[in-house]
Amino acid sequence: MATVHNEVDASVVPGTTHLVDLDGTLHTNHDARLKDIVLVPTPCSDQEDPLNWSQRRKSQHMFCIFIYCLFVGIASAALYSVLVPMSMSTGLSLANLNAGTGYMFLFFGWGCVIWQPLALQYGKRPVYLFSILATLAIQLWSPYCKTSGQWYANKILQGFFGSPIESLCEISVADLYFTHERGKYMGLYALFLLSSNILAPIFSGFIYDGMGWKWVLYWPAIGCGFGSLILFFFMEETNYDRKTIGIVESTDSSANSTKGSANDTEKGSGVPEPITTSVQTGEAYHKKTFIQKMSLLDKSRPNQLLTMMWRPFTFVSLPVVVYSGFAYGCTVVWALLISGTSSLVLSSPPYSFKPSIVGLFSVASLLGCTVGCIISGFMGDWITIKFARRNNGISETENRLWIYILPVIAYPFGFILWGVGAAHYIHWFGLAFAAFILSAATSATVTICITYCIDTYPELSGEAMITVIVIRNTMGFAITSYAVTPWILHLGVQNTFISAAFISMATSLAFLIMIKWGKQFRVISKLRYWRYVAQGKALGLSH
Repeated sequence: MATVHNEVDASVVPGTTHLVDLDGTLHTNHDARLKDIVLVPTPCSDQEDPLNWSQRRKSQHMFCIFIYCLFVGIASAALYSVLVPMSMSTGLSLANLNAGTGYMFLFFGWGCVIWQPLALQYGKRPVYLFSILATLAIQLWSPYCKTSGQWYANKILQGFFGSPIESLCEISVADLYFTHERGKYMGLYALFLLSSNILAPIFSGFIYDGMGWKWVLYWPAIGCGFGSLILFFFMEETNYDRKTIGIVESTDSSANSTKGSANDTEKGSGVPEPITTSVQTGEAYHKKTFIQKMSLLDKSRPNQLLTMMWRPFTFVSLPVVVYSGFAYGCTVVWALLISGTSSLVLSSPPYSFKPSIVGLFSVASLLGCTVGCIISGFMGDWITIKFARRNNGISETENRLWIYILPVIAYPFGFILWGVGAAHYIHWFGLAFAAFILSAATSATVTICITYCIDTYPELSGEAMITVIVIRNTMGFAITSYAVTPWILHLGVQNTFISAAFISMATSLAFLIMIKWGKQFRVISKLRYWRYVAQGKALGLSH
């Protein structure tokens, strides 16, 4: 499963990779610690290739991504706990306030169509910085919206400017890590993405009780200001024009060694780096200065913005992209269904929790989210390597989907426990346990969907994720805006969640379709995929 340097090999099935070199016969780069693991994609010999960065440099970049997700995510979710006092103070109806948050969610998806191409064209670093600063400004404006038009505009802009949180962070993770280690870092990204929405109500309840509803919006703005300083001084650019595709084999047998780079060990840390000698291309590379790292613009490229904006819509012809978007969209629906009813259930008798306690109830969701991300991320990498060893070293991307067994069991169990339990007034700990289970299932599904898409179509991941997020957010907006409320009103809480239990189990079981026919779908669509890759390389879009 190798490609020729700088050429597209249309015979290769995307997502099928020679990940484990069982016989030690591949003359390519191997992991320095797991000696038989092939580094996919093959890094070049440039120290500025993000794949070649030291572990400390990679960790610093991941920390910046976590900070970005945390503050932009909290800013978008903080207002849900103060909609009632906000309505009383501004005169805006709850219907208008909720409609505005729906539009925000929709534009969190569709904004990717603009920001992802801008990031690939001009750099991810300036997009992250502009996004968090724009979110800061919008948060400061939010308390002063007095008409529905102002509120809708405020939320649409917040969704539009905050949309890089949905699709750009995943690509930054893929820029830094190889296939065999990517899952755990996707899991950590998903943890901070989802945790930001869980932490917001925990903080908001106490801020509202002590400082008033406006400060629930001001504090996330302060956080965004703090986060922007961290991003400016510590986040580097990860766009990199790698001239190779997938695995590159060398005619020089020395390429098969696991000799480390100059950055193999961090000074003072004693931790060896998973970096090996790269396949040499004969090109001269130069180390960036600090000033170059702090630049707000990436290197100049031919302007292909319009092309990059419409190309993702053609990727609906790739089955894995459509499945990932659909599965991710279902996850959002189930998450919003539980969050949309938690306040109603917990603030009513016999529980009668105060807003601050309702927010504190989210600790159970936070714990579940943590467990789900750890299982899906770390176990996903382990399963990938385990199945590859059993398959003569060949990895198929569908192997990660076996983790879907967790959501298949957890969703129906959690929904029935929540819906039936709330209807029969069980102890609040039962509802907390249901929230824990459902959050674990949600976070696991998010990690699986993202990693499956990126591992299958790595050369198009930056654009394919736009398609996935557009499908996801359009599904979420349509169902939560127009279906959830009538669903609950007509069936009641108990029957709504019983039906959700079986629907969620059915949608989760769709992973078996991809297990059975996923590779066949990839084989059927491989020529189309490599045509997209070749077109992208010809236009200079491969980075």
